[in-house]
Amino acid sequence: MAVRPSSSPSPCDPSGGEPGSAGEGTSRTGLMMVCASVAVVVALGLVGGNEAPRGTASPPHAPPAAASLPAASAADAPDAQAPGSDGRTAGKHLPRSRPVRLLIPKIAVDAPFTDLAIGPSGRLNPPPASDVNLVGWHAKGASPGETGTSIIAGHVDTKTSPAVFARLSELRKGDLFHVLRADGTRASFRVDSVETFAKDDFPSERVYGDTAQAQARLITCAGAYDRQVKDYTDNLVVFAHLV
Repeated sequence: MAVRPSSSPSPCDPSGGEPGSAGEGTSRTGLMMVCASVAVVVALGLVGGNEAPRGTASPPHAPPAAASLPAASAADAPDAQAPGSDGRTAGKHLPRSRPVRLLIPKIAVDAPFTDLAIGPSGRLNPPPASDVNLVGWHAKGASPGETGTSIIAGHVDTKTSPAVFARLSELRKGDLFHVLRADGTRASFRVDSVETFAKDDFPSERVYGDTAQAQARLITCAGAYDRQVKDYTDNLVVFAHLV
């Protein structure tokens, strides 16, 4: 894994302030991972938390009524047992559909999605920090529930308050979260593990590598806040699969 320094402000702290109290290998999603003062050069990557003044921002879509959305079923997943390009069974998956809302009942997350794109630097832009209850997904990558690795990013805090993923570390193996999708289905994911990695030793291939199954990664910043570099020392990653 190659690592190079980055002179750009950390997406966890672009404003240079201190945080508030915060209670693809080879993949079709190819980009660079940045959530720190270093950039991990991989074929796919992401940003984590952000640091900026709070404000207001409209969600990209009106939140649908969760109760009216059918849960994903085997009927929604054509060719669910078709082998992937690596020979592994693809397993359950859904057609491509834009995510609308993320629900994590255990930590009281109910947040709209915004699309994230790769910026001129080759890094995935972070979600706007003006709305602390907002998550982003890599819109050129796998959508949540689709075969592959879907990347979902959220801020851990801002200069003034905790943000949407402030309690992400409380998730444990077996916990469920749900993604409401534009096609009217709900993709439910079961957590496989919750792990913290030092940013200078980030396992890019493991986190971002493409898969033959429908998987998701929830990512934010974690660890201690380094006031010298004005960034968090670690990344928190939730690994999960479609159920």
